[in-house]
Amino acid sequence: MTNTAVLTTEALAKSYRGRRVVDDVSLEVEAGEIVGLLGPNGAGKTTTFYMVVGLIRPDAGTVYLDGNPLTRLAMHQRAHMGIGYLAQEPSIFRKLTVEDNLRAIVETLSLSRSQQRDRVHSLLDEFNLTALRDIKGYALSGGERRRVELARLLITSPQFILLDEPFTGIDPIMVQEIQTFIFRLKQQGIGIFITD
Repeated sequence: MTNTAVLTTEALAKSYRGRRVVDDVSLEVEAGEIVGLLGPNGAGKTTTFYMVVGLIRPDAGTVYLDGNPLTRLAMHQRAHMGIGYLAQEPSIFRKLTVEDNLRAIVETLSLSRSQQRDRVHSLLDEFNLTALRDIKGYALSGGERRRVELARLLITSPQFILLDEPFTGIDPIMVQEIQTFIFRLKQQGIGIFITD
């Protein structure tokens, strides 16, 4: 038996207006592993992500973290258990600076002020955002916004992150940079579930 954390789904299913959009999806993502969910537009990738992260309830099936069922838990409860989610739509706070985007999340944690500051500065460094710390969200490029969103996602130290089309709307150089960040997260033992 392994001590590796595991995010699992069993037989997830979802229908909208009588049309089955996700049918019997079972998968497993281990800590330190990257798993891709591929398919054409309309294949149910985002719906599957929404069910795993808790944005929508499946009609059937179960989501587990380390064997514990999560299916009935709200999104914020899943986040506290170690599941982070980056939507394909931009989620940056446009009127806040890069640093304040990170602070907005870190201030929700039970950390001392110095621990909060250290966590923010560490992520600014890790994602090459220190030079941009005082820039407002609306002034960032698509790739810079994506880096801020990834850094903000890591504030809570998730075991698993779900990335829904993370390369949409960014230039090829930034795609390569974000791929490097994702690989680094894998090396840190974070399980990554990605669609593109």
